[in-house]
Amino acid sequence: MPSFEPADPDFDARVRASFARQRFMSLIGATLSRIAPGQVELDLPFSPQLTQQHGFVHGGVIASLLDAACGYAASSLMPAEVGVLTVEFKVNFLAAARGEGIRAVGRVRRAGRTVTFAEGEAIALDGARQVVVATTQATLMTIVGRAGVRH
Repeated sequence: MPSFEPADPDFDARVRASFARQRFMSLIGATLSRIAPGQVELDLPFSPQLTQQHGFVHGGVIASLLDAACGYAASSLMPAEVGVLTVEFKVNFLAAARGEGIRAVGRVRRAGRTVTFAEGEAIALDGARQVVVATTQATLMTIVGRAGVRH
């Protein structure tokens, strides 16, 4: 993974504060478990409320986790006064998501002035067993000077 220097030395507190305002992540029970420059991990405990008809964690939940993980990974490198929005992402589902929980890991691969490219994976956690259940590629845009779109 490339080594990145965050534009905001207080990126950790800013990312945590922004995540705390994400009502959807709170609704599904996701927590922010790790932040590093260009990398974020989110954890989601298994809940039957988040499953599809076969009892697996719903793909929409996994896609949302991956989107948030990549978005916050990108945000960790940006200046404090800007915002970030996803402009495109693709998810590949590799296996049924079941177990005790899901960990979504977002990693920046290239951070540009206005466009950031990130990759991620969702990992089903079941005791000592870990299975990658989905991968993603995301393109994120730095938003400058737009009211209501800030960290």
